[in-house]
Amino acid sequence: MNADAALKRGWLDELADVLGARLSTATAHLEQHGQDESYHDGQPPEAVAFPETTEEVAQLVAICARYRKPVIPFGAGTSLEGHVAALSGGVCLDLSRMNAVLDVNAEDMDCAVQAGVTRKQLNDYLRDTGLFFPIDPGANATLGGMAATGASGTNAVRYGTMRENVIGLTVVLADGQVVRTGGRARKSSAGYDLTRLMVGSEGTLGVITEVRLRLSGQPEAISSAVCSFPTLEGAVETAQMVIQSGIPVARMELLDEVQMDACNRYSGLDYPVQPTIFFEFHGSEAGVSEQAERTGELAQACGGTDFAWATRPEERSKLWAARHAAFYAALGLKPGSKGWPTDVAVPISRLAECITETKQDIAESGLIAPIVGHVGDGNFHLVFVIDPSDDAEMACAQALNERLVARALRMAGTCTGEHGIGYGKIDLLKQEHPDLLPTMAAIKRALDPANILNPGKIVRLDG
Repeated sequence: MNADAALKRGWLDELADVLGARLSTATAHLEQHGQDESYHDGQPPEAVAFPETTEEVAQLVAICARYRKPVIPFGAGTSLEGHVAALSGGVCLDLSRMNAVLDVNAEDMDCAVQAGVTRKQLNDYLRDTGLFFPIDPGANATLGGMAATGASGTNAVRYGTMRENVIGLTVVLADGQVVRTGGRARKSSAGYDLTRLMVGSEGTLGVITEVRLRLSGQPEAISSAVCSFPTLEGAVETAQMVIQSGIPVARMELLDEVQMDACNRYSGLDYPVQPTIFFEFHGSEAGVSEQAERTGELAQACGGTDFAWATRPEERSKLWAARHAAFYAALGLKPGSKGWPTDVAVPISRLAECITETKQDIAESGLIAPIVGHVGDGNFHLVFVIDPSDDAEMACAQALNERLVARALRMAGTCTGEHGIGYGKIDLLKQEHPDLLPTMAAIKRALDPANILNPGKIVRLDG
């Protein structure tokens, strides 16, 4: 047996001593855990571990630290920028078995969960408490994964993102040390804000094993509405005016006519094939009525149709299920294709300009690329519907994506509003923050000097 084989057997044996049959080297497990939902090339790990406690995670990370083996945290695999690809081998820590709700403090409106609890699981658990967790990225992601990627989604315009709703974390550092950040107090000035440092760090600074979350009260009344527009400009201008008018809309999702056509076909809907906004209003009965009336007036001033209402829970569920299925609906526009979702965000005052220029760019490219936007916070997505084996099509999509990011940066925006960096947007992050990358790299080296935590993501320490 050569030295490399002996070394591999040594670290795998030690991991197996901790987990027994919960350590897998089966090909199916390896392939599943090296690929996320994106088009980016996957890379399987050498082993997949299924820990059930923070203590087990700490033991596993400590073993990997001794052998300098990479550790890649894995939640539900719904990330979109290659976050879970094992670019340097190592072990994938699948945290899905860490799925216990640890406590709920209804009076203080907070709770603690293990990292493998999904957002739907938590809201099912909270159903009879009068509380809910509002962050909804669409996929039924794990809350640990949502914290690690700084997820947001359809409700962010009113309730914020994970950064605003995570109040504390339990994290295993690169040497196996367990630290707990934050607390249950609603604010603190006690030292560095390590909670915010870890939120959005994509597993490169530590492995999140427990999350303490801020909860929200279930609204007395909820109403959803659909409004179509003859032009994309009118739809985006409506979104801008709603925000600038201070209307506390809960959701405001833009779908262009290409995406609406796809959703109609995929989800059995019959809405006009026009740029469309899906609205949702939360509050008291009187408050929801007032919000809807004011929003309707703004929409009509921009050419919008009368609202088509979805007030019953089953109607709202169907509406938002169609929105959440937009990615798969887009793929149906070109059977056999792959989806390349990308996103940018800009200040709300530049949103109409950015989307209009992007729409023209798509038309000139000849690509199929529906637009979907969380327009209430200036964030929108393209889904390139492409054939990855077609080099010319891929080059065209790559060039369009680079122009999209350049456009957003020129308008004081960002290369990603919520998808994160992974390895898919590393070069774009360099364009956005060339002056900050050395600082990010210094933080990475300080907390992970051997570069074992999800290496090759966000910043490359080898250049």
